Amino acid sequence: MNLSADGVVFSYGWFSSPVFDDLSLAVPDGCTVLLGPNGAGKSTFMSLLASVLPPRRGRVQVGAWRSDRRRDLARLRGAVGWMPQSIVPVTGLSVREQVAYHGWLKGMSRADAWQASPEALRQADLSDLADRSAAKLSGGQLRRVGLAQTIVHRPPVLLLDEPTAGLDPAQRSAFREVLNGLAVGDTVLISTHQTSDLSDLFDSVVVLSDGRNRFTGSAESFLARAEDSGGSVERRAEAAYASVLKEAA
Repeated sequence: MNLSADGVVFSYGWFSSPVFDDLSLAVPDGCTVLLGPNGAGKSTFMSLLASVLPPRRGRVQVGAWRSDRRRDLARLRGAVGWMPQSIVPVTGLSVREQVAYHGWLKGMSRADAWQASPEALRQADLSDLADRSAAKLSGGQLRRVGLAQTIVHRPPVLLLDEPTAGLDPAQRSAFREVLNGLAVGDTVLISTHQTSDLSDLFDSVVVLSDGRNRFTGSAESFLARAEDSGGSVERRAEAAYASVLKEAA
């Protein structure tokens, strides 16, 4: 599904320096990793794509729906599943109730959201915790709740903002296994600043730095930017990332 930004200008205040100044970027179909150093604008870009933040100029497009057409906004938001960095448990709700609640927020009926929640929990490997209070989960479990509530309405576009942030290596590995097993989302964009997260999961790579698009292409062409073509995927990804940022400097 088409997911793109066209001539986007955005800043967090009228007198602040722009985070993006005429950014145009088309996210490839399939699963794409969004790389960039801290402060590169990754989270802002994801929030713009999800229409959580409105561009000052330019537009975001999801499928046929555009952020600069008010009549399109509800459809645009419904087509996107957005998982922010911070997942907050809803006081008094069980895990299943929280996931179903987010389905309702995305426009599902209460009955449909409740019926869809077990499958979302299954995909996020949370079925055994469905009746537990969401407020009593560990950090890794709460990240999986965030994923389940993102996919419960089966959106064609998934935006996952640093989904493994704050997890230890074992939890990150388990979370990547969950992502590998997802059966939802024609277009998936996952942001991270850690090249070690690049794996066989990803078809394409986008690199943002200083609010600019520094690279967009296949994972294969990205890894080819590494000066040393040997070693593990993680080592090659690290070298390719350093090469892209060096060219941008």
